Amino acid sequence: MKPIYLAFALCLFAGLKTSPVLAEQQTDYAGYDRFDVRAAHRSMPVAASVWYPADTVIYKAPVGNNIIWKGTSAYIGAAIEPGRHPLVLLSPGSGGNMDGLGWLSSQLALRGAIVVALNHPGTTSGDSSPRRTPFIGERAADIQATLDQVLSNPSFAPFIDRQNISAIGFSLGGTTVLNLIGVRFDQTLFAQYCDRFGDAAQDCDFLRKGGVDLDHMPNDFDVPSRDDRITRSIAIEPGMGFAATEQSLAAVKSPVLFIGLGEEEKWAAADFGPTGSNLVARIKNASSANFAPAHHLTFLDECQPNAAEILKEEGSDPICTDPPGTDRALIHRQIIDEISEYLALDAKAS
Repeated sequence: MKPIYLAFALCLFAGLKTSPVLAEQQTDYAGYDRFDVRAAHRSMPVAASVWYPADTVIYKAPVGNNIIWKGTSAYIGAAIEPGRHPLVLLSPGSGGNMDGLGWLSSQLALRGAIVVALNHPGTTSGDSSPRRTPFIGERAADIQATLDQVLSNPSFAPFIDRQNISAIGFSLGGTTVLNLIGVRFDQTLFAQYCDRFGDAAQDCDFLRKGGVDLDHMPNDFDVPSRDDRITRSIAIEPGMGFAATEQSLAAVKSPVLFIGLGEEEKWAAADFGPTGSNLVARIKNASSANFAPAHHLTFLDECQPNAAEILKEEGSDPICTDPPGTDRALIHRQIIDEISEYLALDAKAS
């Protein structure tokens, strides 16, 4: 991503306007908090966030809004609604961040889930490097360390249904989620895919521009990372599907939902259908849904009215420009409904 996007992607409370609400139960916004994950494989803490059904609240504030993104309002630090809630782990894509997916996290929380998202070092906003992108095992380990910590955290653990843990990932996050359910990625297969598609493969193009030797990827690229605590998963436009090994795909036990965006402008890197990696047909318990008109970047947060012009003037990626006829807000609502139904969450209008 280009500088203007990265510079603002992590502004948590830009333009903060608080609305004090004391000792009052609310259901129109989700609760929100942040915490650090201590992971043995990282030299510094991993930033994580949690969205959840709110009980008694303190104040409301916008999360992730700035001159590019609209962001999502939440009750900051609210008490958690009593009971046991499904846990959803959320992995953003390359160059993205946890608060940029607040539109999804907040709505799943309003439908009864506790959603824990994180920023993966080396592949998050303002810290996204082609050289660090192939370290799929490290990303999976981030999720596992986050799960370990939230299940042992006395502030959250009593409210989690440990038998109902799911994982959602977008783009490189989708790759991460697939790795967590047992899919392994092969360096040779990935190099063959990049040779076949050339610069038309968005992930290969990104890595090449960073000087990555596609014939000699890091060993972490194909590390096994299966976590049986995850009972269901959702891979949204996952990358690197062509590198998935047949043996590992056949061994996947848990159900997985693939979500695609668009038809005519389908990204080669994220095409999991018959014209692409065909992951859906190669995993026994897989299903899929597609939403159009849209493309890969439609999954990102809604943009401010003048964001597309600002990005164009700065020469940044067109992350706010959708295919003709696309209603990004509508696509988001449809995705929320699809995921909520798949995870058996409460049916609540978004």
